[in-house]
Amino acid sequence: MMNAQLLMIEDDARLAAMVGDYLRQSGYGFVHAGDGASGMAALAQSSPALVILDLMLPDADGLALCQRIKHESRAAVLMLTAKGDPMDRIVGLEMGADDYLPKPFEPRELLARIRAVLRRGQAGTHGVANAAPPLRFGSLEIDREARSVTVAGRLCELTSYQFDLLLAMAERAGRVLSRDQIMEAVRGRELDAFDRSIDVHIGRIRAAIEADPKQPRRILTVRGVGYVFAKQQD
Repeated sequence: MMNAQLLMIEDDARLAAMVGDYLRQSGYGFVHAGDGASGMAALAQSSPALVILDLMLPDADGLALCQRIKHESRAAVLMLTAKGDPMDRIVGLEMGADDYLPKPFEPRELLARIRAVLRRGQAGTHGVANAAPPLRFGSLEIDREARSVTVAGRLCELTSYQFDLLLAMAERAGRVLSRDQIMEAVRGRELDAFDRSIDVHIGRIRAAIEADPKQPRRILTVRGVGYVFAKQQD
């Protein structure tokens, strides 16, 4: 039985062929596009569950392309960065990527990250916890079953991982959590040595749910420890 359909937008044909062979052997459908234009065409035609997106493309800015993909589809995005520079990772996450993987990488690690991202996306359709009623904190509503977040009826745009981070903190409202505790609470996510990626995601969540992200009232920083989701109402 075939697993999810995947799209890889990557100009390195040899790398794409290797990755494609490995992922097909693992049961996934796989489509390759060598540049941004053909990648967007393949996105519309194949409706992938996840896009493996190279940051450096010959005809497009990978970061801008990531934003287009997130706006035009429900596909998750796993971004490939040519450098291990943390700034590349931060910018990619800020642009909406669900995860990132620096080159060079092992196919097994890519597969593990794909599975983790897809599990997060599918979590809303399985499990008793997701059948529970929405969490409400004043005008903020977190619908676990629909995997949606609204503030005063306005839908907030969050990636799958950002939704899971917000939900994990909201379910532990009032508890101070370290970055490691937050990541451990997110189902299907392995601990990442680059824990500052949590700060990037928290910033994106604040921008989506807070009236003033620079002076947050819902997700508060506890200096030297981590974060706490405040219980107080609006």
